[in-house]
Amino acid sequence: MGDGRLDLLIIGAGPAGLSAADVAAREGLSYLVVEKGLIADTVYHYPVGLTVFSTTNELELREGALRPCREKPTREELLSYYVRFALEHDLRINTEEEVTAVERLGPEGFRVRTSRAEYEASRVLACVGGMARPRRLGVPGEELPKVGHRFVEPFPYVRKEALVVGGGNSAAEAALFLSEGGARTTFAIWRSDWENRDPKKGCIKHWVREPLEREIAEGRLRLFLFSEVEEIGETYVRVKDDGGLSHTLRNDAVFVLIGSDADLTLLREAGVRTERAGLNEFPAYDPESFETNVPGLYVAGHFTHARHIKEAIAVPRRVVPLIARSLRAAVR
Repeated sequence: MGDGRLDLLIIGAGPAGLSAADVAAREGLSYLVVEKGLIADTVYHYPVGLTVFSTTNELELREGALRPCREKPTREELLSYYVRFALEHDLRINTEEEVTAVERLGPEGFRVRTSRAEYEASRVLACVGGMARPRRLGVPGEELPKVGHRFVEPFPYVRKEALVVGGGNSAAEAALFLSEGGARTTFAIWRSDWENRDPKKGCIKHWVREPLEREIAEGRLRLFLFSEVEEIGETYVRVKDDGGLSHTLRNDAVFVLIGSDADLTLLREAGVRTERAGLNEFPAYDPESFETNVPGLYVAGHFTHARHIKEAIAVPRRVVPLIARSLRAAVR
């Protein structure tokens, strides 16, 4: 058991969790961040050398603090910035400690169990991220060792036959990195995604599309407008094109990059209602306070409807002062 009751326990040390910790410290709250991985763990799992889509003003925790060498930071620059921010501001963060249960204690407060300890907190703010569970195709052979649901770097695949399946920026960038890195790459994408040019509908960013189209035009990258992956074998993949014709492609490695979902198990077990919107499931919460149906349990970050990283950072700046005010009112 920790020494005394915390005002606020924050689950997750991504951008939203770091923002929440920063505000909690400035509000004078006793707080702790518990993170099952590393500080900025999602950023850590980005592909090596990736240029991040967002601009610095959308990513920084305090204005003017993030200074990349170019207009947009790389994975390494952003990761270094978040870690340095946590260290310089002496934020209370326990890494590699997983929250296993959140239990309500009567009308006020929670008991939070982790892989290492047990804490009591008056309020809980979950900032768990939205990439815990990569989506799967559900086809024969998807469990083969050559199939990955996360792309890290191209160097192990030089002169190998690589297939990337997906329709968004992550898949497009993986295909580009692999092609530029010397893999014989096929990019399988749905026609609707390839022809999408609308930023509001999640089209491939222009700074990814332009070099991608150049790789295709110069014959180094094969574009395959597909409808379905039928089977993944040890040395091949069988894929249907968008006309319904089946093709068997030689293959050494497959990357299935079709999106990810948050793991809402912990919140459900704590009594939080969830709701679906399209392919995604979200915790139900008040849109103003971000408090769930469980009084005192709040949510913020990429796994809510505020899915952009700028919003993930901004929401705790509104929510944590509300929590501080509610705690002060409770002791009057």
